[in-house]
Amino acid sequence: MRIGVDVGSVRVGVAASDPDATLAFPVETVPRGDGAAARVAEIARERQAVRVFVGLPRTLAGLEGASAADARNFAAQLAELVEADVRLADERFSTTSASRALASAGRNARRQRAVIDQAAAVVILESALDVERRGNLGTVTIGVPREESNDRSL
Repeated sequence: MRIGVDVGSVRVGVAASDPDATLAFPVETVPRGDGAAARVAEIARERQAVRVFVGLPRTLAGLEGASAADARNFAAQLAELVEADVRLADERFSTTSASRALASAGRNARRQRAVIDQAAAVVILESALDVERRGNLGTVTIGVPREESNDRSL
């Protein structure tokens, strides 16, 4: 089981895979706040996730800004709360792709708000599952070390 996470300033979208890590589906939208990382960790534990992919928003040029720093911080918090491998995955187009998919399914921008974060998490997870299947996990995603173990080998 794998989990995908789209970290936003207001909400955190969560998606999960099937046990064979073939399909991704939306799970929950978690309100952003003090308990957000703990709730995502709880979802990961409930689903017995072995890996959690947190979207890392970069610019088209590959640069990182405040949103990327926020995602890195969230991933670090999450890594301390779960036993699963936590990895950062490029998510440059996740929200745009999710919005287009929802629009083509007949959801206008106002109706998308409730599910856009989950849909973006699905896009992040689908992309990460493809990377994992190709055997490029270590070169395409970034492992998040746990502070408690000082594990810097990721």
